[in-house]
Amino acid sequence: METKLSSRTREVIISHEGPTILIGERINPTGKKKLQAALLEGSLDLVRQEAIDQVAAGADVLDVNVGASGVDEVSLLPQAILAVMEVVDVPLCIDSSNPRAIEAALAVYEGRPLVNSVTADEASLSDVLALIKKHDAAVIGLTMDEKGIPPEASRRIELARKIVERAERMGIPREDVVIDCLNMPAAANAAGPLALVEAIAAVKSQLGVNMTLGASNISFGLPDRTLLNGTFLAVAIQLGVNCPVVDVAKVRQYALATDALFGRDSYMRRYIKDFRQRQKQGQQPA
Repeated sequence: METKLSSRTREVIISHEGPTILIGERINPTGKKKLQAALLEGSLDLVRQEAIDQVAAGADVLDVNVGASGVDEVSLLPQAILAVMEVVDVPLCIDSSNPRAIEAALAVYEGRPLVNSVTADEASLSDVLALIKKHDAAVIGLTMDEKGIPPEASRRIELARKIVERAERMGIPREDVVIDCLNMPAAANAAGPLALVEAIAAVKSQLGVNMTLGASNISFGLPDRTLLNGTFLAVAIQLGVNCPVVDVAKVRQYALATDALFGRDSYMRRYIKDFRQRQKQGQQPA
């Protein structure tokens, strides 16, 4: 089950046998006042810097989202995609809930992107999957529909199956659908993490697809968020999440350690290489 993404010059393969692929989350104005203000002004300098910093920190793919109040996404999202492609060479994840903005971004992208996202809502399935088919892209499927995010694992599994099967009927192969079982803040629902891990494990075993997750959502409203995010990320990777959306600079070592311990890093080479690089930079071991 290989999901192949590419930029002009680099290919990234997401699979359950290979290393965890990290999607950088920081080009997203949600909760970022400076980025919101810059986007409203039409400035993409901060977007470019975030792209450079995340790739330097080890991001394999970058999520690009410009969805802030007052922003014309149809106009600005393709501009942001072009700006990021100017400064880094990793594949991109085009992130919008607006099909017109997604289409505009797909039109300028060079390579094979990931699109974030399609839901199980009929309108989304129809509009977004048509774009995925037309542009030969890969897509993230969110386990939600017009009623929102179901709290129970069983319903999320049903929605994941619906998205995968609809994509296949439209000629989009299963390997090009990456499922997101949707991480919610644990502080708001103590049973949420258990339902989520149940859904992840079941989707992996029943559908076999590659999977993503917004890892940092788990800790919203809680202290020492990096510890919680990294701990949950390790669990999610073991259950089947192999391309999480993360703050790479903060949790990359958790992903490397998990891969090293559980057979996704041959002879622990990537883990040891990272350790030596951090030693050279004068960083202390965790």
